[in-house]
Amino acid sequence: MILREFRTPISSKPVLIGPDSKEDNIIFAIESSCDETAAAIVKNGREVLSNVVASQIKTHIEFGGVVPEVAAREHLEAINLVIAQAFEQANIKPQDITAFAATVGPGLVGSLLVGMNAGKALALAHDKPFIGVNHLNAHVCANYLDTDLTPPFAALLISGGHTQIIEVKSFLEQRIIGETIDDAVGEAYDKVARLLGLPYPGGVNLDKLAQNGNPFAYKLPEAKLQNEFDFSFSGLKTAALQLIQKLQKENDNLPKADIAASFQENVSSVLLKKTKKAADNINAKTIVLAGGVAANSEIRKKMFNLENQGYKIYAPALKYCTDNASMIASSAYFLSGTTGSLDVEVFSRS
Repeated sequence: MILREFRTPISSKPVLIGPDSKEDNIIFAIESSCDETAAAIVKNGREVLSNVVASQIKTHIEFGGVVPEVAAREHLEAINLVIAQAFEQANIKPQDITAFAATVGPGLVGSLLVGMNAGKALALAHDKPFIGVNHLNAHVCANYLDTDLTPPFAALLISGGHTQIIEVKSFLEQRIIGETIDDAVGEAYDKVARLLGLPYPGGVNLDKLAQNGNPFAYKLPEAKLQNEFDFSFSGLKTAALQLIQKLQKENDNLPKADIAASFQENVSSVLLKKTKKAADNINAKTIVLAGGVAANSEIRKKMFNLENQGYKIYAPALKYCTDNASMIASSAYFLSGTTGSLDVEVFSRS
């Protein structure tokens, strides 16, 4: 049974939350782990009633990346507005909410504190349960939004900080099959984008540039690891640096599009090969993508091509790939990576 009893913080009233609850669960969630301030209201883990995101991209462009202190300050300025907009967009009042949820980690501590404290304050003010959510579990749960997906399946979680292949056995049980031993795939994208002189956000701009290049112009190496399902991208980053330095000496005009396309071909092919092999290893015919890098055009293309081989592929809508609060609400409902105590604290790493 997928059901858990939570308690309201003031009256200590029991509240049942989960797919096996006999009543509709309407979760109000907040996400503030990095550089998006987000609030959302989701019914029964799948039906998005509101989804509000205030991005900080314009603020961080001048720094070439996210500055933690600046991000926390931006969250403080935006949090009340996105909360109000989420209620307005859904046309729902606080008393109609079943529980309030917020990301508690991993992420930037200062940023996480803004969202978590706002969620706890709402829970206390309206005497509703508070649910702390693990950001990584929530990325996987983004695939439940507006779909009928149910476990078991294999998940490829790819973001700026994480690269993992996960066996999702049930809503509550999952196992990491493989993960990066150094750079995450999103981190590698950002570093190579900087080498090419591309602006922040690097991964998005490298993906766009690659559309105009030859993906087979340059052969880049693939790391050989003891665990065949693990990843390593630091060597690829170094190889890209050496290639760029070599070409700069030989050419007045650096073939940036070809370099970007060759790098992207390498990464997307490695992700495809390892994920497919891991899925076959656990006899999974359903594969889901999750995380910010799941928005990458070439990675999505290669993964969805597996449907021609009999696999069922899921990937969140682009607006649910990057950080958002709808996935936090879904994770809270399906009880994936959650804690129900007001005493919960934020954490920076998983």
